Amino acid sequence: MRPRSGPTVEHRVLAARLRIFRERAGVSLQAAAVALGAHPATVRRIERAETGLDAHQVRVLLERYAVSAAEAEPVMTGLTAANLPGWWHRWRDAMEPWQQEVIGIESSASLVRTWHPALVPELLRTPAYEAALCRSLEADTPPKRDRHLELLGERQRRLEERGAAVWALLPAAALHTRVGGPAVMAEQRAVLEEAAHRPHLTVQVVPLDFPPHPMTGVPPLHLLRVPAPEIGDRAVLETPGARVDIIDEPAAVMDFRMRMDGACAAAPHPGSPLPDGGGSAGNP
Repeated sequence: MRPRSGPTVEHRVLAARLRIFRERAGVSLQAAAVALGAHPATVRRIERAETGLDAHQVRVLLERYAVSAAEAEPVMTGLTAANLPGWWHRWRDAMEPWQQEVIGIESSASLVRTWHPALVPELLRTPAYEAALCRSLEADTPPKRDRHLELLGERQRRLEERGAAVWALLPAAALHTRVGGPAVMAEQRAVLEEAAHRPHLTVQVVPLDFPPHPMTGVPPLHLLRVPAPEIGDRAVLETPGARVDIIDEPAAVMDFRMRMDGACAAAPHPGSPLPDGGGSAGNP
C-alpha cells in the first residue's frame, strides 16, 4: 500500500471511477459492502480516495458492478501507479494534512489561479521572501522552515516544468508590505517583473487607488483545475485562525471563480507596469 501522503490524482481518478461504476449499476453502498464483506464506510473511504486501493477489493467491486473487461482493464492496470506515494511524500514531516491534499491536486493541475489580499502569493515568492515571512510570523522552527522552503521550491519547479499555467492576482499593498529587508523586496519585485517573459505565468497587480473589486476582503484563495473529467475544480480558502477549507462543491467553486474573473477584469491588464514605476508583470 502507498504510505499516507495524501492521494495522488491517479488515485483520485480511479476512486472516482469506482463510484461512477457503482452508481451506474444502481448498487448501494450497503450492497457493495456486502460484496466485500466489509462495512459501508469502507466502500465510502475507497471512493473518496481515503485509503489505498487493494487489488482484490477493486476486482470484487468491478465484478459486482458488472463492469466490462474493456472498462475494468485500465482500472486494474492503473492500481500500481495509483498506490505510489506522491513526489511530495518526502516532505510530509513539514506539511499539514490539508497541504498534502492540496499539493496532491496541484501536482497535476493544468491551471492554478491564486489571490492573496496582503502578500505576494506563495507560488510567486522567492526563497528569501518566504524565509523572512516565516521568521516574522514565527511559523516554524529553523529545521522545519528549511524543509518548507525546499518544498515550495520543488512545487514551483514542477509547475514550471509541466507547463502548468499560474495566474496570480495581488494588491499593490503586497509590494509595500516589507517582508525582510530592502534587498529581499527588491529581489521579489524583480521576480514579478520577470513574469512578463515567462510563457505560463500571468501576474496582475491591483493599484492602491483602485476601487473595491469582487475579491476585496476575500482571504487567500487558490483555484485548481485538473484536466481529468472525474475530478472537479477545487477552491482552497485560507480563512483566519489558520483554518483552510478545501471546497469541491461545484456551485461554491463557481462562485469563487466568478469573483476571481470579475477582479481580474477590473484590474490592470497583464503586462501593465508595476505600481510605483516598477517593470511589467504578467504575459503581454
